[in-house]
Amino acid sequence: MHKFDPCSDIQDYLVFGEYGDVNPSVTDSSTYTFLSPQKMKELFDHEIEGCFLYSRHWNPTNKYLADALSKLESSESAIVTASGMAAISCSVLQLCGSGDEIVSSRTIYGGTYALFKNFLPRFGINVKFVNIQDFAAVKKAITDKTKILYCESISNPLLEIANLPKLSEISKAHNIKLMVDNTFSPVIISPLRLGADIVIHSLTKYINGTSDCVAGCVCSSHQFISQLTDINSGASMLLGPVLDSYRAASILKNLHSLHIRMKKHGENAMYIAENLKKIGLKVYYPGLKDHKGHKLMLEIMNEGFGFSGMLAIDAGTSDKADSLMQRLQNEKFGYLAVSLGYFKTLFSSPGSSTSSEIPKEEQVQMGLSEGLVRISMGLDNDVHKSFERLKKCIVEEKII
Repeated sequence: MHKFDPCSDIQDYLVFGEYGDVNPSVTDSSTYTFLSPQKMKELFDHEIEGCFLYSRHWNPTNKYLADALSKLESSESAIVTASGMAAISCSVLQLCGSGDEIVSSRTIYGGTYALFKNFLPRFGINVKFVNIQDFAAVKKAITDKTKILYCESISNPLLEIANLPKLSEISKAHNIKLMVDNTFSPVIISPLRLGADIVIHSLTKYINGTSDCVAGCVCSSHQFISQLTDINSGASMLLGPVLDSYRAASILKNLHSLHIRMKKHGENAMYIAENLKKIGLKVYYPGLKDHKGHKLMLEIMNEGFGFSGMLAIDAGTSDKADSLMQRLQNEKFGYLAVSLGYFKTLFSSPGSSTSSEIPKEEQVQMGLSEGLVRISMGLDNDVHKSFERLKKCIVEEKII
């Protein structure tokens, strides 16, 4: 467990608006003026720090947020995008072309799986799905065509823990990029410090925390971010997944309470997981000592922020899961909804929602039960009351 505090750099990161505002000014402009034609020509030739051309390239407000996210993830640079999927898509298309390959964890977000399995092959990019815990299988899948090794720090929805130091060792030995989706564990895990090359976030989730926008980011080296934003060949520049500046300003404000929120999410999830285990329910949560990734999590996590607010339980069957979730909503335990990281508790059945893109036979292979219920624990002030509501529903639905 590391003592590094990823939020300390953000707290030390002072940004002033043009009038000394404690919150940076929102730049509500699509284009920017130049004092001379020569300066405009220079910007088209190469990037000039602090000089803005057009908001599809850079916007001052988006740059403030990107710089703060770079501090959070200890990266040299970062960009923000209009969604987490845009961040993944742009990064992949920047690195891969026709004939290239990706080796990916098989337990990933359904949208990412669909992109990899159904969409990228249309452009001649092949993706091999492996058990990321099986290092021999990972090595075997890598060829001279492989460009990316892809995984999630904490996988969606099975909450497996990726051994990032070991995966980094493998990727560097084969001269490929380790790309990590860190959406489930901002602040908790710092992939770049563990050897990753590129970190992706869906800002929609924990980092924003209020379920009122969709956004994403890429944190990496200055070289890679410059490639993404290159006027002539950059994927983010040419595909154009631009985040609105007002949303960027809103996310930046929420970012500063992230460390407090993650602690509370983690505390609540740990309490729920421990007490569910006591009543005999099968629980997936990396904070539990019997979770197969618990020891690894202790080795790679940052101290003091908990084990994330995500947990899962197995209701046995799809019908039981549906009935349980309906009762949970009726009893005001939380909301039946996709997504996560909201200040209220959210729950869904991944097999028929956020992981529905994954074929049933592959869900079975990876251990994704049709009765799995994924829970994103909220910031409940009285988690004891929340547990009693949950327990009541579980007993009434005869899950145990």
